[in-house]
Amino acid sequence: MIGGGGHCKSCIDVIRAEGRFDILGIVESPGYQLSGIQSQVSGYPVIGTDDDLPELAGKTDFFLITIGQISSPAARTRLFERVTALGGKFPVIVSPNAYVSPAALIGQGTIVMHHAVVNAEARVGMNCIINTGALVEHEAVAGDHCHISTYAIVNGQCTVGSRTFIGSRVVLGNNLTVADDTVISAGSVVLRSLEVPGTYIGNPLRKIR
Repeated sequence: MIGGGGHCKSCIDVIRAEGRFDILGIVESPGYQLSGIQSQVSGYPVIGTDDDLPELAGKTDFFLITIGQISSPAARTRLFERVTALGGKFPVIVSPNAYVSPAALIGQGTIVMHHAVVNAEARVGMNCIINTGALVEHEAVAGDHCHISTYAIVNGQCTVGSRTFIGSRVVLGNNLTVADDTVISAGSVVLRSLEVPGTYIGNPLRKIR
């Protein structure tokens, strides 16, 4: 697991509940000081830093990026690409308390957290976070490296571009498109397609950056 912050702790909880994998340890950012009890996350050891990834890739089959994502997906994307280049693999993790339709497609490295729903014929890309209670409705698409945050609603036939953040309790109306590299702040309501990347907020929605 790469990244030992709060999102990592939530991922650990989902992995434990799913029960398919044993957690070898946590990889932290370069410069992290390994020392005693501080070298643990939820009881699992910190076993190295990003500098140790080449060695670790030869010791384990699977990795998961457990850095959170709000304003930028850059760190998650960079690490996913680095581990892939080293030959590491990424499983799909789905909480037993979530629902993923048998007709949905989920990309490698994506985690679907407790009480989330990914409905019929939805498609979610690689290295995404479908966070607690989020809904990705029928035939909706989320690109690679997206974060659909807690209790966000992506309604039917929406397309969410890659590297996009959909904040907590955001609602996307049906059949809308959101450009790549967009941030939609918590609680916003989106009733029109967003063709220009940027940061959006509110109801009515407005672009602030």
